[in-house]
Amino acid sequence: MRETTNLEYKQELTKTYLKTVSAFANYETGEIIFGVDDSGNAVGLDNPKEACLIIENTINGNLKPVPKFKLSVNDAEKTVVLTVYKGKQTPYFYNNKAYRRADSSTVEVDRLELTQLVLKGANETFDSLESSQQDLKFEKLKSELIEKAGIDKFDENVLISLELKEPKGYYNNAAALLADKNTFGGVDVARFGEDINSILSRHTLSKQSLLAQLEVATEIFDEHYTYEKIIGVNRIKKELIPREAFREAIANALVHCRWDMKANINVGMYPDRIEIKSPGGLPEGMSEESYLNGGPSIARNPILANVFFRLGYIERFGTGIPRIRDAYADKEVSPIFLIEEMSVTVVLPSESFAILSREEREVLRVIPKEIALTRNEIEVAANISKDKTIRILKNLEEKKMITRIGNGRSTKYYRA
Repeated sequence: MRETTNLEYKQELTKTYLKTVSAFANYETGEIIFGVDDSGNAVGLDNPKEACLIIENTINGNLKPVPKFKLSVNDAEKTVVLTVYKGKQTPYFYNNKAYRRADSSTVEVDRLELTQLVLKGANETFDSLESSQQDLKFEKLKSELIEKAGIDKFDENVLISLELKEPKGYYNNAAALLADKNTFGGVDVARFGEDINSILSRHTLSKQSLLAQLEVATEIFDEHYTYEKIIGVNRIKKELIPREAFREAIANALVHCRWDMKANINVGMYPDRIEIKSPGGLPEGMSEESYLNGGPSIARNPILANVFFRLGYIERFGTGIPRIRDAYADKEVSPIFLIEEMSVTVVLPSESFAILSREEREVLRVIPKEIALTRNEIEVAANISKDKTIRILKNLEEKKMITRIGNGRSTKYYRA
């Protein structure tokens, strides 16, 4: 077995493993096995019990604070397993530095990551910290609360009840982000032609209330992705991309953004799709599976999330992704979610995202949305030849209509 994010091998005792102890304690429980070479072969230690004593004393003397850990001996292979548990008193330092795992390597965290570890250890979030700006005005927030939350009187008590102002008298970062003017970035909207080299228009929405940014971004969407169609004597409003999906995606990006990164949310508007890229990756403690399946919601900025919830822009319990998918329930295309370490991108395709041939539509029709099929199963169900099925599957994959999993004979395809 190869080394992984939460597994490391050490052939002998050297202090370099203490960096990995820091990494496991800071981010994710893991094991270090001593007496094993880099290939995973047990070579044994001369005296495993003595090694346990040395490891225990070394961790106690070099890690600050000392994380919870456990040592066990495999007498048959003469190896020692050190289990380091993810801790709550982050950051855990070794030689005044904090570490994290990057695949099978251990690296020092950067300044931003260290800040996040400090906040996590103090059970605080960025939006709860005291703002460097205290001369704040809230006309936009006031009008939204009166209109959507039924608040009759907007005063200091309202700001305190929304946790935007501390009883001690100072505003936090959430308040600054919702204030009419601030020093934060925001949403960068670029509208493209047929390719990224053709920029038709650009709007940088920053240094203003997140509520104003949401409103303006939605207005830009309405201008380019909605239209009226006359049917008989009636004017019917049509949407090239579901409006509800766009607003949900923007609202979630604003709430979950890493505002300490000084990076904007990028919205790329194309003729056949919209791509919304939010900096920061998934919130700490949320898995990719939980995010995609609408599991328990973990708000990176809970104070902001509460205000957006009160105004009806988001749901509290992780329903953002299911709601975006629901908006596409009657469409032949589906939203795409791209999760990377430092960003999350939501792709909202229009019906023109893929102009399908009759045979492509037939192949897509026989592939269920939640069940993966082999090429042979698709070929039989669609009643077309093997060569044609292979070509069509390749085309659909390029158009991001389907996703391929596995390799060789175990390859399967499912609706994206």
